[in-house]
Amino acid sequence: MLTRIDAPALPAGRGLTVIVNPSSGPSDSDELVAQIRHALPAATILEPDDPDDVDARLREHAPGATAIGIVGGDGSVSGAAAVAADAGKPLVVVPGGTLNHFARDLGVETVAGVARAVEKGEAVAVQRGLVDGRTFLNTASFATYPQLVDAREALEHRVGKWPALAVALARVLRRENAIDVEIDGYAARIWVAFVGNGMYEPAGLAPRRRASLDDGVLDVRLVNAHGRWARTRVIGAALVGRVPRCRAFDRRVVKELRVRCLAGALRLAADGETFDGGDDVLIRLAPEPLALYSPVAG
Repeated sequence: MLTRIDAPALPAGRGLTVIVNPSSGPSDSDELVAQIRHALPAATILEPDDPDDVDARLREHAPGATAIGIVGGDGSVSGAAAVAADAGKPLVVVPGGTLNHFARDLGVETVAGVARAVEKGEAVAVQRGLVDGRTFLNTASFATYPQLVDAREALEHRVGKWPALAVALARVLRRENAIDVEIDGYAARIWVAFVGNGMYEPAGLAPRRRASLDDGVLDVRLVNAHGRWARTRVIGAALVGRVPRCRAFDRRVVKELRVRCLAGALRLAADGETFDGGDDVLIRLAPEPLALYSPVAG
């Protein structure tokens, strides 16, 4: 159940500035832009040539806009959400990336649908997760997953994204990738760590959906590497759909999580984007929700 929140109605998109991420869009991104221009003719649409300029353009134009919008995938959307929160502006999301999990949870499937929400001022409240100060809307992670993303990105320019993912997964799983950390003061050896922004279903290592975007909790899922054959047990449990019953699997629902890495700085991921964090990382929720236009708010 999504929670309605106040947002200004923008007839024809007047007052809306939309930035298009040139790197995350599919081959029909030009068609998406054409649809936005048709549905919201008064909106300002900016198409930077360099994907590295997207954040700067958002921050440049946010103060003078009534609302800001982003065309891109999950990583682009979380970056835009950080800018919108800093500027105190509502956000419009047009899914245009390879992965659009957040747009799906938001109920945004088409340009026409989100355009109607913009014109009517229909929006929902969305909580922001913060990992070491960086916004995430879906999930944050440490341990194996950031290593997997880094390995995939090193290969994808040569073999393509999905083949690179398969090769990277094989390489990561062959190695011992567990890290020694303290989680809320307790020592742990962790192989996999996901932190969901809100409660996800199903249980296990492949959460796919959530009913709420502002339930006020973090959904933490850990694979503990302590004990003999811990990794083998988890892989076997995953194959038969019994991960939640595996002794190496730990799920907890919290308001915040503090992670201290005993070996130094943590490599982190937020909505699929990796970065270097500190050795003492706080994962928490931002105090105020963000307004996002959504057709399901009507």
